[in-house]
Amino acid sequence: MIAVFLASLLLSVIHASIPNHWLPLIAIGKTEKWTHSETMFGTVVTGLAHTLSTVIIGIIVGVVGSKLSSSYGIISGVVAPAILVVLGIIYIILDLSGAKHSHDHFTPDKTHHDSDHDHHHDHDHHHHDHSHPHKNFAIPKKNHKTKWAVLSTLSLGMFLTPCVEIEAYYFQASTIGWAGIWIVSAVYTFVTIGAMLLLVYLGMKGVKHLRSHFLEEHEKRITGIVLIAVGLIIYFVKF
Repeated sequence: MIAVFLASLLLSVIHASIPNHWLPLIAIGKTEKWTHSETMFGTVVTGLAHTLSTVIIGIIVGVVGSKLSSSYGIISGVVAPAILVVLGIIYIILDLSGAKHSHDHFTPDKTHHDSDHDHHHDHDHHHHDHSHPHKNFAIPKKNHKTKWAVLSTLSLGMFLTPCVEIEAYYFQASTIGWAGIWIVSAVYTFVTIGAMLLLVYLGMKGVKHLRSHFLEEHEKRITGIVLIAVGLIIYFVKF
C-alpha cells in the first residue's frame, strides 16, 4: 500500500509539472485581465475537470484489473508490471524518435512586445506623413468571451485529455483491491490540483522563467523512465 502511494505521488507530481497544465492559465488570465483570485479559481476548475475524467476512466480500469487479479494471480505479479514497463518503453521510443507533442502556449509578453515594436516601427515610418486624415481606430481591447465561456472551453479541453500513465497505474494499484484504486484517485487529484495552483501562483508572482523547457520537451522520456522503474520495482520487490 505504501508502494502504491509513493508511485502515485511520483507520477502525479511529474504529470502536474508539465507546462501545458498550468502555463495556459497564466497566459489567459493575463490576457483576460483576470485577478489573481480569478486565475486561481480557474486553475481549480480546470484541474478538477482534468482529474475527473482521469479518475472515472481509472476506476473502470481498476475494476477490471481487480476482477482479473482475483481470478488470476499472474495478473498482479507479472502482467500488471509488464504493462507499465511496455508503456514506459513506448513513451521513451516516442521521445527518442522525435514524436514530440508541441504545445503552442499563449505568450502575452512576447506578443505585446512584438506589437509595441511594430507600432514604433510604423510610427517612425509615417512620422513625416501628415497629409492624409488619420482616423481614430482605437477600439477598446475587450474579449467578447465571458470568464465562464473561457473556463468552460479550458475545462472541456482538460476533461478530454485524461492522464494515460495514471490510467495504466490504476491497473497495477487495483491488484490490492479498492484500497489501491482510492489511494491513486485521492493522491492524483490532490497532487495535480495542488501542483497546478502552486505553479500558477509562482507564475503570476513573476517566476516566469521556471526552467521547465526540458521537462516539456522530454515529458514522454521522463514518464517512460518512471513507469519502467515502477514496473520493475513491483516485479522484483515484494512489499
